[in-house]
Amino acid sequence: MSDSLNQLRTRVNTFVEERDWAQFHSPKNLAMAMIVEAGEVVEHFQWMTEQESKNLNAETREQVGQELSDTFVYLLRIAEVCGVDLIEAANKKIDLNAKKYPVEKCKGSNAKYTDYQ
Repeated sequence: MSDSLNQLRTRVNTFVEERDWAQFHSPKNLAMAMIVEAGEVVEHFQWMTEQESKNLNAETREQVGQELSDTFVYLLRIAEVCGVDLIEAANKKIDLNAKKYPVEKCKGSNAKYTDYQ
């Protein structure tokens, strides 16, 4: 894991430990909390056009950033509780997706890999 990600993970873990919240951080609870926060991200974009969603004003960008941060912190916690190295897992997933979505078959397409094989 990168130094900055490790530092953040340590900071989040310390924050949780200081408040004795680990007792509430089962994978199930963390997954549900993460989805709630992800829903709050979506809420900001719900009625925007595609173009509006690409050009957020400063206030909305700040609010979206807050919700993305909440989602990210829960993602870090669930990975911690489940013993998952996020960087390693993400690299493995990208390798898997590179096989499922070879450039020569999918470049410029949003089709699912099962639709073009």
